[in-house]
Amino acid sequence: MTSTAGPPPTGGGDGERQRLRLLAVTACPTGIAHTYMAAEKLAQAAESRGIDMKVETQGSIGAENVLDDNDVSTADGVIVAADKDVDLSRFVGKRVLVVGVAEGIRHPERLIEQVRSAPVHTAGGTAAATAAPGGKERSVAYKALMNGVSYMIPFVVVGGLLIAISLSLGGHPDPSGGLVIPKGSFWMDVNNIGVIGFTLMVPILSGYIAYAIGDRPALVPGMIGGWIANTGSLYDSKAGAGFIGAIVTGFLAGYLVLWIKKVKVPKFVQPIMPIIVIPIVATTALGLFFINVIGKPISWVFEHLTSWLGGMTGTSAILLGTILGLMIAFDMGGPVNKTAFLFGAGLIATGNQAVMGMCAAAIPVMPLGQGLATLIRQRFYTEQERETGLASLFMGCFGISEGAIPFAAARPAQVIPANMLGGAVAGAVAGLAGVKDAVPHGGPIVAVLGAVSGVPMFFVAVAIGTAVTAVTTVALVDVSERKRRGEPVGHGGTTDEPELALVGAGVGAPGAGAVVAERASRGGTATVGVVGSAGSSAGAAGAVETMTGADSAGIGSANSGSADAQGAPGSGSGSPGASPDPEIRPGILPEALPESPPEVLSGYLTEQTVKVRLDAGDKEGVIREMAGLLARTGKVVDVEELVATALRREAQGTTGLGEEIAIPHAKTDAVSAPVVGFARSAEGVEWGSLDGTKARLVFMIAVPEAAAGDEHLRILALLSRKLMDAGFRERLSAAEDESAVLGVLSEVG
Repeated sequence: MTSTAGPPPTGGGDGERQRLRLLAVTACPTGIAHTYMAAEKLAQAAESRGIDMKVETQGSIGAENVLDDNDVSTADGVIVAADKDVDLSRFVGKRVLVVGVAEGIRHPERLIEQVRSAPVHTAGGTAAATAAPGGKERSVAYKALMNGVSYMIPFVVVGGLLIAISLSLGGHPDPSGGLVIPKGSFWMDVNNIGVIGFTLMVPILSGYIAYAIGDRPALVPGMIGGWIANTGSLYDSKAGAGFIGAIVTGFLAGYLVLWIKKVKVPKFVQPIMPIIVIPIVATTALGLFFINVIGKPISWVFEHLTSWLGGMTGTSAILLGTILGLMIAFDMGGPVNKTAFLFGAGLIATGNQAVMGMCAAAIPVMPLGQGLATLIRQRFYTEQERETGLASLFMGCFGISEGAIPFAAARPAQVIPANMLGGAVAGAVAGLAGVKDAVPHGGPIVAVLGAVSGVPMFFVAVAIGTAVTAVTTVALVDVSERKRRGEPVGHGGTTDEPELALVGAGVGAPGAGAVVAERASRGGTATVGVVGSAGSSAGAAGAVETMTGADSAGIGSANSGSADAQGAPGSGSGSPGASPDPEIRPGILPEALPESPPEVLSGYLTEQTVKVRLDAGDKEGVIREMAGLLARTGKVVDVEELVATALRREAQGTTGLGEEIAIPHAKTDAVSAPVVGFARSAEGVEWGSLDGTKARLVFMIAVPEAAAGDEHLRILALLSRKLMDAGFRERLSAAEDESAVLGVLSEVG
């Protein structure tokens, strides 16, 4: 149970022991199940010990129960159970314990004991973090990188797509060189806007990496450092350092700010440190360091690579194409990429168009390959990542290699080698076939506009390189995911969610976001509020928080699940078939009719979709059996596709919540309307749950692609919180038949 903080303790002279007051903040990457589970567990543990606790939950689309100044001033300690950054500045002077959200679920009692002796949070300091036993927390570096990449994504997509649109509708090859858009035209304005987006992309990446490490004082030096890194003219280079340079400046800025914060200064200087002193000192030091120390080697690399390539013009076309492809794909706008590109572009004026042909074939391979990878192995990617992949495909068609940068920045060990291999193959094939390009641009767009000779082989080179990149990426990511799945599950460490958690909108955002929970659930379960949060994504959430794919897709708007049930009576074990709706017939008084069954989960779950005993004993069998259960309603148009979608969802990460609960789900057009089912397993099914328990209470949610909305978030939040009530679970397990089960579930709403 939660309670609002009352007036400050008076410490009256009656000798009565003051009631301990604690605060808590819970947050997980998607803000659905774990956020509320941790809040409920902490509130229950506090209530059982006679402790006042107010819990602020941070979710994905709203805010509630925010901890105000009065709450903080009267609190004896603060527990932050979160897997994304939470603003701790409001807790200065209070004992603060920071752990992963899984710890809030698994060991709430332990946290309540530990917070009493936790270190006092100081201005500009960081609270002590306790890792889950046996678990593995995401590193600060990983969280910072994901934070930067998540903010960079919109700039890449908006900038790239605007440039691509302007080129496709307003550009044409010019005899003087280049794919040009008439100056002063409408499409030139659109192109310029896109260029601004691309220009800001690198500073944003650097700035928010720094922000995740050093907080607000690091934002300015990080962004300015990223701008310097991307502006080669500042350090006598024809090409900036690109996204790799931005990553370097982001980390340098963040850790430099942390170091400056540790410097002891007079008290009268402390108030201006975060807004004046630290940003100015850090920005100046970082800028000068990059220009005079890091920038010089970049310029040297650029010059010597150009000279080296100049000496290779007489070598084998295949070898030269391979080398150029490797360089083009390496850093996508950095000095290595620009060296190869400018080398090819410079030779056009001499009449040698073959070198640019090799570059043009390699340029689109990275975005096309990464976009294709998100299509052929969707289970490795979240829904938002797949959307970014589609944008990457579009940018690739217009020769915008930066479309692959978000993937390369997030998973460099897998993506960069795959990009380079595909680029090398494309360059080699183009060199072998003697493909020529008359303009300094790449991608299919130049062939469509007539700037390429040897068009068929140009497309063959691009297609082969794209396929190699996609297949290699999938293989390397698969190896990485297998290693991750080999780690123990349910110990607060990494989850089975795709590593590329970067592209969730708002991941790591310092802004707000939350799921709005039901104000008051039935059966006495306490209400826990919601608030937005800052932070980068993290991995201690445990497996269920990989619900981002289907969870954020939605159950959609409210529907009456029983009103359009059309399925034939079922014959599953222990489950009677669905009865037809009662019908008023002559001679039967209305009051003699049976009472209408209670509405559960906005009518999505009905007696048709309840089964008291599952026959299957493994996860796949249970999902298949429950898909058949949902098919009774007539809302499932393709059972096999529903099963396949749910299994792909499980491959991203388990939907086992712990406490013997699992909620498999699927967002697919294999269903015509939202539908929810429930079934029990007497023996339990191994589900990879957070706490290691077998799933005995299984809910299955299916929603069509077009039914995305907020209603499903309300249902998931309400359901997951209600299931934390041990009494509710006991009643649900003891219900004798489908009707009794439905009666218990009606407590949810």
